[in-house]
Order: sequence, then structure tokens, then C-alpha cells
Amino acid sequence: MDLVAVTSLKQFFKSLLDEALGQTGLDVAEVTEFYLANLLAEFAAADRLFAPDEAGGAEEPLALLYHRAQVAEREDRIRILRRLGDVSLYKAGFFAGALRESVVGQGYTIDMGRAAYTQVATLARGGFALVYDELGRKFRPLVEVLEGIAARSAARSSPAGALQVFESWRRTGSDTLESVLVDAGLLPRGGGLPN
Repeated sequence: MDLVAVTSLKQFFKSLLDEALGQTGLDVAEVTEFYLANLLAEFAAADRLFAPDEAGGAEEPLALLYHRAQVAEREDRIRILRRLGDVSLYKAGFFAGALRESVVGQGYTIDMGRAAYTQVATLARGGFALVYDELGRKFRPLVEVLEGIAARSAARSSPAGALQVFESWRRTGSDTLESVLVDAGLLPRGGGLPN
């Protein structure tokens, strides 16, 4: 693993996003990429991702966030929906394996996040409406980009991390995880394992 000198966490995540987007060929606007880098930097602090609900209790489930947004006034609705989209995107990408095995599932999280960003795009004014529109339209491919970043990090960190990525790929058949394993030299080009 190469050491990279960066001056900020945002710059670090921007460089990871540049690499991952380049590998997938997904094209996003520069402002959207900066939004994502800021999101990743913000959620690097677990307390920002797993924030308690307004009453100070445990983290609020996505469905309750969505309901709360639907009954809120416009500005609060935008704020709540944006949080819902951000949390859904991060969790669906960085915790994809755990979500696939959960009762709720990754698909549900993706659907909730996509719907939230699409609504924010409709409610927002100015240039940021375009960012939220792009986040909503490209939600699933962006989840795959984040899943790839998480898997690359795990595969490079230790043999146990690489094994975890491999086992997740064997269970899911994920093209994103397969690409990570091929790039790490753990699977042959052309994918798959010999019978």
C-alpha cells in the first residue's frame, strides 16, 4: 500500500473517489464529487454517522426519518431528507455486506436514499438541486463506488481483510468486489475461480 501525503481528510477522500470513479468509469459532476468527499470526511467520525434521534435515543431508523421528513415544513424536510440520503448512501456502500445479510437489506437502504435525494432535488433551490438530482439518479452506481473504496481498503489492510472481501464476493458474486480482488492480485483476470 502506497503512502499518500494529504493535507486534509477531505483531500484524502477526494483522491480515493477520483481513483474509484476512474476505475468504474462513472462520470459525476465535480461539485457532486466534492459533496461526496465532504460526506465521507464528515462520516469518518462515527458519532456523525450514528447520531441519536432528536430525543437523544438510539439512531433513528430510515423509515422514521422518512416519515418525519414528510410531515415537516419545507426547510426541515430538506434537512431531514438530505440526512436520510447521506446516511443511506454511506451505509449502503461501506456496510454493504452487513446490509445484504440484514432483515432490512441493502436494496431497501438504496431505495430510501434514492427517494430522499430525488425529493431534495425537487425541493432545493439553486445549483445544489443539480447535485441532489445527480445523487438520486446515480445512487446505485455511487453505492458501488463506495463499496469498492471500502473493499480496497480492507483488501490492502491485512490478509484477514482480503479474506473478508473474498468471502463476501463468494457469497454475493458482486462485480465490484470481484474487480477489487482482481486488482489486488487475488483472482485471475477474467474473474471467477477454477472449478
